[in-house]
Amino acid sequence: MAEDKDATAILLAASQGDPAAADALLPLVYDELQAVAARHLRRERPDHTLQTTALVHEAYLRLIDQSRVQWRGRAHFLAVAAMAMRRILVNHAKARARVKRGGQAARLPLDEAFESFQQRSVDLEALDEALARLSKIDPDQGRMVELRFFGGLSVEETAKVLGISPRTVHREWDLAKAWLRAEVSRGDER
Repeated sequence: MAEDKDATAILLAASQGDPAAADALLPLVYDELQAVAARHLRRERPDHTLQTTALVHEAYLRLIDQSRVQWRGRAHFLAVAAMAMRRILVNHAKARARVKRGGQAARLPLDEAFESFQQRSVDLEALDEALARLSKIDPDQGRMVELRFFGGLSVEETAKVLGISPRTVHREWDLAKAWLRAEVSRGDER
């Protein structure tokens, strides 16, 4: 995959402060960033004010300015981009809730990644809080959820980014889903 090698080389140059790297990288990852953003926005309320392109550009600008990150490749960059997009959307939802002074927080359907949630919506802030609690208890599982659910990475890509076996990803993914399911359900009862 020459394109992956190109992206990795450009990412390394970007993390070393090469200003031309940002311009060279965007065409290589733009379609994938659009897909990640679209996946995030499909889970948002229909009247969401952020558009896919705006979300991509905001996340990209945050990431490409990260000289302290040592990028390990395209999958790593896309996973971190997905987390940045999630953070942008959570901050946007919190700001919207503050503006409405207690109005309903944005709700999003959890899709195929959490099969048991298919028919219901989960408060984005509640999910973010549950994920933060999981990350404190088990940082690896928290990172895995971010990569798999929010980043859309496959089991194999997640294993590569985390440096573990695909079998471990399957096992830990099942545990993390069960824990989050219980936490979000508990929050619904409050």
